[in-house]
Amino acid sequence: MPPPTAKQTAIGMLSAALGRLEDKQFPVEIRGLAADMFDTLAPEMNLLNRVVLSNLWLTKPIVESQLAKGASTAALLRTTTALTVVNAGERDNVLPGRAEAQVNFRVQPGVTSDDVVKHTLLAVGESPIKVEKKPGFAEPSKVARTDAPGYQAIAKTLRQLHGDMVVAPSLMLGGTDARHFDDVADNVYRFSPVRAGASDLPRFHGTNERISTANYVEMIQFYFQLLRNVNADAKP
Repeated sequence: MPPPTAKQTAIGMLSAALGRLEDKQFPVEIRGLAADMFDTLAPEMNLLNRVVLSNLWLTKPIVESQLAKGASTAALLRTTTALTVVNAGERDNVLPGRAEAQVNFRVQPGVTSDDVVKHTLLAVGESPIKVEKKPGFAEPSKVARTDAPGYQAIAKTLRQLHGDMVVAPSLMLGGTDARHFDDVADNVYRFSPVRAGASDLPRFHGTNERISTANYVEMIQFYFQLLRNVNADAKP
C-alpha cells in the first residue's frame, strides 16, 4: 500500500528536489576572469563582435543570455551544477526509508562552498532534504595574475611559435592536480597547448579521446621553447 503521492516517499521527494535544483542554475554573469578574457579578445575581433564586447555596459544582458545557451561558454560564467550519483532502495517490493544523491558543483572563483549550500537549500525549498558538503570538497583555486612572469613566459612562447596569436586569460573548467600547488606558488597557470574544436570537447574523458599527431609535435615544441625562455630569463 504505497503512499498516494510522491511527496510521501524518499525517492519521490529527492527526485523533486533534484529537479528543482537542476532547474534553478547559478546565474550567468560576465565578471572576473571572463571579463578579462573578453577585454583582451574584443579588440582582435570583427567589427560587430568588437562593438558588442567593447560596450558590455549596454550589451551585457544580451551577451550573457547567448553565452548561457552553450555548455562550454556557460561554464565560464557560472558555478556549474551536475547531478551525478543517486542511491536509493534495495528491493523492488520495499519502499526505501532513505534516498541520497551527489551533486557536482564546479565552483566559480568568487563563490564559496557555503554559497553553494545556501543556493542548494533555496532551490530545494521546504522539504526534509538535508544538504551536506562531501568530505574532500575544495574551495575555488586562486586566480593567477596576468602581469606575473609565468603568464608572460607562456604568452611569449606562444607568440614565438605561432606569430600574432592572441593570448587571453580564461578559466580552466576541469578539476586538476594543479590545485595542490596553490599553497606553494604565488601563481599557478593551468594551460596545455592542445587544439580543441567543438567536436573534440565531448571526447574529453570520453570515447575516442585523442589529439592529432601534428598537435602532439606542437606540444613538444611549446614545452621545449617555454623551458628555454624561462631558463634564459632566470640567468643573471
